Amino acid sequence: MKVNEKQISHNIQQLRLNKYISNAGICSRRAADDLILEGRVKVNGVQVKALGTKVSNIDVVEVNNQKVSLEEKLYVLVNKPKNIICTKSDEKGRRSIMDLLPEKYNHLYPVGRLDRNTTGIILLTNDGTLTQNLLHPSKKINKVYKARVEKHLTQEELNQMVSGIELEDGLSAFNKIVELNEDETPRYGIEIHSGKNRVIRRMFESIGNQVVKLDRVMFHTFEKRGIPVGEFRELKKTELKNLGIYLKTKK
Repeated sequence: MKVNEKQISHNIQQLRLNKYISNAGICSRRAADDLILEGRVKVNGVQVKALGTKVSNIDVVEVNNQKVSLEEKLYVLVNKPKNIICTKSDEKGRRSIMDLLPEKYNHLYPVGRLDRNTTGIILLTNDGTLTQNLLHPSKKINKVYKARVEKHLTQEELNQMVSGIELEDGLSAFNKIVELNEDETPRYGIEIHSGKNRVIRRMFESIGNQVVKLDRVMFHTFEKRGIPVGEFRELKKTELKNLGIYLKTKK
């Protein structure tokens, strides 16, 4: 029987190369454009620098000489311990967040970062579109932390934390801060939207205080409760609904 090539072509999905890379969970489309222009992307073994290039599900796409593919989207919550870095790997040989997960999750990427000494909840996924949405400042994703600090804050300092503190990279503010009164130790609950690097620690340092321990207890609607330190779990289908408009941005 003669095969109709036109019929075959209808079964092959074609995507712009930057969207293919984004859908594979590598990065945003804009960042994918940069990778292409830098010559870090190959299609079927050939380096590609044309942004308008289209690929199909039968093409072999490589980024930094690593094959990428459009796999089933996975969403995993990890309760990060101290002294773990939130990168895929580390040139200094330090333990990475990936060391806490089975090999089948090696293709996932952290959504944002927690610094090495900060513990708590972090989401990993291969859903590039979702990652881009959750990290975009306009989405104002809520993050809740518990902080143990060296000294109790005065009312003036509490007000200052909410009104804003000028740091080297601009004005930063908590959405809310409350004293927890769990014991005699100065402990505070903090809600913040900012994703700036070490912003909570830097805000306390700017008023002459130091964060002794920092733990993220909630990211968006996801809590670390029920996940032991150093352990993980996949999101349930019902929990994916909590992503609301962020999932709806996907095609």
